[in-house]
Amino acid sequence: MNYNKENVVLKKSIAFSLALIDYVELLENNKKFVIANQLMKSGTSIGANIHEAQNAESKLDFIHKFKIAAKEIEETKYWFTLCRESKNYPNCSNLIEQLKEIEKIVTKIIVSSKTIRQ
Repeated sequence: MNYNKENVVLKKSIAFSLALIDYVELLENNKKFVIANQLMKSGTSIGANIHEAQNAESKLDFIHKFKIAAKEIEETKYWFTLCRESKNYPNCSNLIEQLKEIEKIVTKIIVSSKTIRQ
């Protein structure tokens, strides 16, 4: 993987994961362990799958890994909805906005990769 080349989705996924780690630590400090654990798993899996796709074995494998990232985005949105709607949870609106940006990019990549494949 060439980090000198500007890859927006890679950069955004790393920034999101780092911000998510800070949020999860805040949840853990407030003894919100179950949601913290779920967010950590689904939220960091997004970037892991995006990064793994960079060395995909084929175009189909590339699309598959991005589809997994899209599924993890949906799960992460669910956990953030619970945080946002529950009492006594720290504000997660910045993370939700970052996630929306990543979701738009991931969706575009999946759609454009499918059309190129034909």
